[in-house]
Amino acid sequence: MKILVTGGAGFIGSAVVRYLIGETEHQVLNIDALTYAGNLESIPCSDSPRYLFRQIDIRDQSALEQAFNDFLPDAVMHLAAESHVDRSIDGPADFIQTNIVGTYNLLEVARRYWQSLDPEQKAGFRFHHISTDEVYGDLGPEGLFTETTAYEPSSPYSASKASSDHLVRAWLRTYGLPTVVTNCSNNYGPYHFPEKLIPLMILNALAGKPLPVYGDGTQVRDWLYVEDHARALVKVVTEGVVGETYNIGGHNERRNIDVVHTICDILEDLAPDNRHSRAGGNPGGFASLIAHVTDRPGHDVRYAIDAGKIERELGWVPQETFESGIRKTVAWYLANETWWRRVQDGSYQGQRLGVIG
Repeated sequence: MKILVTGGAGFIGSAVVRYLIGETEHQVLNIDALTYAGNLESIPCSDSPRYLFRQIDIRDQSALEQAFNDFLPDAVMHLAAESHVDRSIDGPADFIQTNIVGTYNLLEVARRYWQSLDPEQKAGFRFHHISTDEVYGDLGPEGLFTETTAYEPSSPYSASKASSDHLVRAWLRTYGLPTVVTNCSNNYGPYHFPEKLIPLMILNALAGKPLPVYGDGTQVRDWLYVEDHARALVKVVTEGVVGETYNIGGHNERRNIDVVHTICDILEDLAPDNRHSRAGGNPGGFASLIAHVTDRPGHDVRYAIDAGKIERELGWVPQETFESGIRKTVAWYLANETWWRRVQDGSYQGQRLGVIG
């Protein structure tokens, strides 16, 4: 297949591109605006003859149209989005423009392109929209999100993603565009932009800086290793049923504070000398760097995914446990300092955002 991937230089998008090029025979056109979180160095397979890249903002409808007409895709995997909750609290406008208006532009270009195909090509075309479990809002202490859970987004980010989900489903219902939607739990793994919880904790610990934990750290997230997610997404775009939604989760619920302690424990094992050289030989170890900070506004207490449908219908299950995946992740950051140093040398300053005023 010829698969057009939007946001393919981002964290999840680059994992999808690496999987498509490394583990399949599909051709890939990666479209990315290369904003602060887009990094072509996350795609070491970019010299493949099956890989193409164009720097395009999905808010530019004419550029999208040209890309469709030149590449002639069989499927679209739409991952391009502003994705950081804290940034959405600090500045929601970009989230509205990219996640809502950008998705509208992409849907319209895809619809016109799809309508120009012959009947066999039209039947095989897929528009796969990749979304988040945050559209469902705060789960509470019990239960799991399912594909029929009502939407109750809490942040500007999750509200913008909920809106884009609704647009995608409307383009199927109204125009017949063959769409499929996935909603995933929190991803982690290699090449993660260092403002998100796990990479921020790893890199701050290595630098001997405080490890900022919102509130009491008892917020619960279901953690999904990004390479497991990439496998799931490719399975959905190639085997998923038009009109269906598939929730993708890692079956790994953890409190934020426990995630941070796990990272500290792994660093004690994998980088014991670092504690002495950069953290001043603090006898308390990396865990002594944990600092509780003011909680962010509207912080959801718990997310957890029921991923039973994708297992039953498409045969996907995660290969990594949280224990195996987080250890691989910490080891990757220890072995790839060049990558994250170059990210840090850019606009990112390592701060946690989200507290208004």
